[in-house]
This record gives sequence, structure tokens and C-alpha cells, in this order.
Amino acid sequence: MVLLSFDIEEFDMPLEYQGEIPFEKQISVSQTGLERILDLLKKHQIKATFFSTVVFAENSKSLIKRLLEEGHELASHTWFHSEFEEKHLKESKDRLEELFSTHITGLRMPRMMPVSKNAVEEAGYTYNSSINPTFLPGRYNNLKVSRTYFKEGNVTQIPASVSPNFRIPLFWLSFHNFPLSLYKKIALHTLKKDNYLNVYFHPWEFAEIKDESYKLPGFTVKNSGIDMVKRFDDFISWLKQKNYTFGTFQEFQKQIGL
Repeated sequence: MVLLSFDIEEFDMPLEYQGEIPFEKQISVSQTGLERILDLLKKHQIKATFFSTVVFAENSKSLIKRLLEEGHELASHTWFHSEFEEKHLKESKDRLEELFSTHITGLRMPRMMPVSKNAVEEAGYTYNSSINPTFLPGRYNNLKVSRTYFKEGNVTQIPASVSPNFRIPLFWLSFHNFPLSLYKKIALHTLKKDNYLNVYFHPWEFAEIKDESYKLPGFTVKNSGIDMVKRFDDFISWLKQKNYTFGTFQEFQKQIGL
């Protein structure tokens, strides 16, 4: 099974690089990208999981309702994208359920930051996909963490996919910067080894973000916007041609029985 997921959030990444972007623009950029993602998924008739901050969800109710109506899963990306307190685990879950009358069972921490396993369980989540089991300078070193899903207390941990050899990450940055043929080769190897693929992206990748005022490094904006739409469309078509199925994290958790 292919697990496509999207961290839908306020586009605050320019602030990490001392760029400028008003809050309204942070929301509108992600809204544009989310619309393009939903159109692609509808075109291919496949389902995905969307990890949303409460801030983005409260400002994008019609889009969140659309993704739920089209059969996708909504999960928590906590309350804010750049501010976190442990209480936000339960508060974000409760608020998303209140806003959209859906059962929230999954969590992904912003920027894949570490979080207390006990706090996640106590907040009522049944799965957590907040681990990238690789080494990323300046971010994390998870080389000793299991590459594939595992149980931790009552919570199923579903790490992002990395290659069986050398733990090459298959996250959004490699999708943008590797030749697509190389990315497909690594993804296929991982699928054959693990029998599933967990890859994640963000709506703003599908929007126009090559703005000098954002001060974003070239590796973050390469193949973004319409180029990303075409690239992602190609990737999905290729997976479908190979007869791989797509599903939500809730469906996957039921399939593996954890």
C-alpha cells in the first residue's frame, strides 16, 4: 500500500530563513496548493491522509470539508506549526473533531520533532507518524530507530519511508531534488522490501513559492508550483501502472492489525 500524506499548515517556512510573509499569505499559499492536491487525487481516484494544524483548519474550513467528503483522512499536525506545548496534543485533536465531526486517530508533529510517547497515548491517538528514521543534519539523527512500523505502548509508530540500504529519505526534499527516475527506483526498492511506502509532502510545494522576499534556499523551491503538480501526477501514474494501491493511515493500521 502507498501512503500519501500531506502536512497542511500555515506556510511559515520563510520565517526560518529570515524571510517575510504575512499570515494571510501563509494561509493562502497553502490553500492554493491544497486545492491542486485534491484535484490530482480526485483525477486519479485515490485516497490520502492530511495532517492539519488547527490554525490552518480554522482558516480553511471549506477545503477541509471537501477533503473529508472525498474520502480522505484528517489527522492532527498539532495547533500551531511553529509553536508547541504538550497540551496541544489533546487540544488539537478535540478541536479538529469538534470542527469537522470526524474521528481523529493520527498525529504528525511539525517538522517531525520528538514528542513524549506517553503524552501521545494519553491524548488518545492510536498512531503517530512523526519519525523520519534517517540522519538529517541540524534536524535529527534517527538511525537507530526502526525503519518500519512498530508498536510503542498502545500507539502504532509509522515512520516515514527510507531506503533499505543507507536509509536514503524519500520525503519531500528528495522528491524535489533527485532526478525523478532515481526517486522512483529507490521508492520501488523500498516498496518491494517493506510492502508499503510512507511519503509526505506539503501543500505549499504545489504553489508558487519562488518569491525573493521569502529568502528560501534553492533546494526548497526546486520543482515547486506547477512543476510539482506535473511531477507528482507522473509519480502517481507510474505507481498505478505498477498496480500499487493507495490508502489512508487508518486503513493501513487496520490492515497491519496494530
